Amino acid sequence: MNGTAVAPAAGTVLNALATGTGSAFAIDTELRAEVQLTAEDGITGTIADDPDAETALIERCVELVTERFGDGEGGTVRTESDIPLASGLKSSSAAANATVLATLSALNVAEEVSKADAARIGVQAARDVGVTVTGAFDDASASMLGGVTVTDNTADELLAHEAVEWDVLVWTPPERAYSAAADVERCQQIAPMAELVAEMAMEGEYGRAMTVNGLAFAAALGFSPDPLLEAMAHVEGVSLSGTGPSVTAIGNREDLERVRESWAQREGRTWFTTTQNTGATT
Repeated sequence: MNGTAVAPAAGTVLNALATGTGSAFAIDTELRAEVQLTAEDGITGTIADDPDAETALIERCVELVTERFGDGEGGTVRTESDIPLASGLKSSSAAANATVLATLSALNVAEEVSKADAARIGVQAARDVGVTVTGAFDDASASMLGGVTVTDNTADELLAHEAVEWDVLVWTPPERAYSAAADVERCQQIAPMAELVAEMAMEGEYGRAMTVNGLAFAAALGFSPDPLLEAMAHVEGVSLSGTGPSVTAIGNREDLERVRESWAQREGRTWFTTTQNTGATT
């Protein structure tokens, strides 16, 4: 029994670490998962892009799906990704989403589970293996559903969802940052700003919301605000993505090109993409 699926990366409108409310948007960079189920015990995961990377998340995703919708099958899961790992671009959420959908497909039950509920399975797996603080339903829902979402991560509740058509510029430094290692207490100190960002996001003011979020969380997490300041005069919105280190900006291509010239002077990779409104697919 085999199944495959793909899921996109995402950028941040509002980091949920401060209050539990989060917002994210899918971008057109993908991760692919292939699942092969057998009658044997045990699940073995492989991450093609980093053979030494931890595979507990994707293995747990397969386990949860086979426990709920199958007969506890074993097998293998392999992911291959264009999303930089541990960069703030939701590679873990994309991996969980693609793995859940691929496993559902392998069991021939993908049509029986809504995409939102499939995302919740991945969120539970992420909590089980400790790769997330909030559960990251904001990131998971954006990657699974496409477009932009606003969520209550304390209840895994979808508060808002809509399609958006944005050009996106991403700067990804060479260093990595892991969400589970973020300083939650410092992030909670900026809760008043996060509440303001949530209000703007719920009113559809995503660009302004991103920028306020970016400045606040860069300060809380110890990142330089300089890349954001370089972009602010030219874009609709710019933010630290997740817990970093990547920074994303949205706007029209011509204005983003001006920012690209500045960011390209920095160490790391600067690249263009767009929002993605389809979400994860089998």
